[in-house]
Amino acid sequence: MNHTIRELRDMTGLSQKAFAKHFGIPVSTLRKWEQGESSPPSYVIRLLASAIPARREGLEEIPYKDETSFFFDRVRGVVLDRLGNMIRVEDDLEEVNRPNLGLYLHNLFEDYYSVQNRFEKDCYYDRIEGIQWV
Repeated sequence: MNHTIRELRDMTGLSQKAFAKHFGIPVSTLRKWEQGESSPPSYVIRLLASAIPARREGLEEIPYKDETSFFFDRVRGVVLDRLGNMIRVEDDLEEVNRPNLGLYLHNLFEDYYSVQNRFEKDCYYDRIEGIQWV
């Protein structure tokens, strides 16, 4: 299936700025692509499309209150956010109340991004300071 950059961004629910930051695309470039002033290479669209979970069979969409959705893949035992970040879950989610599950997944991914951010800061400071932990 062929997608436009705007369709892909809409699938994530992200602003242009947040989408560009997440995928390492200059905001000005993303704007030009969306406005038709220039076109991304076809491989860029394919890479982005493969990184963003489309609504497809086998994935249960679990909505959250602020128009955010998560996706549960029962077969693989993983949950995904709209950006395609995947977290394995060992617990049986079948009997969890779905509105509650949306909140739990929101909290899980918030923690994931917090830890990811801390990791990136640690690496940044390590490069700057040249610290070697023993």
